[in-house]
Amino acid sequence: MEQGFTQVEFGTHKVLVPTGGYYDRFRMNPDLDEVARDPAAGNIDFFRRIPKSLVATRVGPAWSPNFYYRTSSVQLLFLAPHARLRAALPVPLEPLRPLPGHGLVALTFFSYHVCDNDPYNEVSIAIVIRRPGARGAHSLELARMLRRRAYVAHVLALPVDTEIARMRGVHGYQLPKWLADIDLDIGSEVRAQIRARDGTPDLSLEAPLPGMRTVAPQSRLGTNTMVHLLDGKWHQTTVQSNTLAFARQMLPKDVTLSRRGGPMSRLLDGLGARLLVHMDVTQDAQLVLNMPRPLNTLAPT
Repeated sequence: MEQGFTQVEFGTHKVLVPTGGYYDRFRMNPDLDEVARDPAAGNIDFFRRIPKSLVATRVGPAWSPNFYYRTSSVQLLFLAPHARLRAALPVPLEPLRPLPGHGLVALTFFSYHVCDNDPYNEVSIAIVIRRPGARGAHSLELARMLRRRAYVAHVLALPVDTEIARMRGVHGYQLPKWLADIDLDIGSEVRAQIRARDGTPDLSLEAPLPGMRTVAPQSRLGTNTMVHLLDGKWHQTTVQSNTLAFARQMLPKDVTLSRRGGPMSRLLDGLGARLLVHMDVTQDAQLVLNMPRPLNTLAPT
């Protein structure tokens, strides 16, 4: 049966969302008991300990944080020349240097299967940066990030495949989002691709499925932080994660990333992201996206 759509207001904007979907029914403030009855959502105990509140945003009052009940992703981590990464970052952000003369670029495909603003897919290109105010050796800082599963990055590109996801990202967070066609399939193999809306290919990924590891809920928690400008002032946006099934590979083999000249391909090429050093495949995870908070350790631009 063809999915119908309902027009909703988002600040001063109007956007179509799936009729009867999570956004249409809950407007970002879900009844978790009702969500728990959705077999697609799985166990949601992780979210019961994180209260939502109505907060002021640049598009008006909104319920925060945003819950992602079932997600999957694949991330490729590349070494890239430090000089190119520094040139791509706004001052005063600094690339993290795991090796002399080199930094890290992360390409990540996400699929959000069940979430407060309905299913969508997303692709990110981000530079791993030093935590603002950090001191000491870069290698020690990277070791702390790995140990705590707490990474800090500046996002350069974040295309999505639904209008409400684009609108929330652009108007609520001022993130570099645009509409594209995106697919991610983690089955017997890992396959992902992003194309322009006219079908022009950009990036495609193929890799063998590594051996997956399943862990107990809330035993593998992490926090990623985006550092970005919002209305000319530095902010940080945190994403809390509860990983349930995953695999990690250093220097993965038989990974094919085809770059076909689209904007994401050109961005990776411009950053010099060529040497693949790490692959993360997450088959099942839960995420909590918080609203941006001012980062007072950095001066406004």
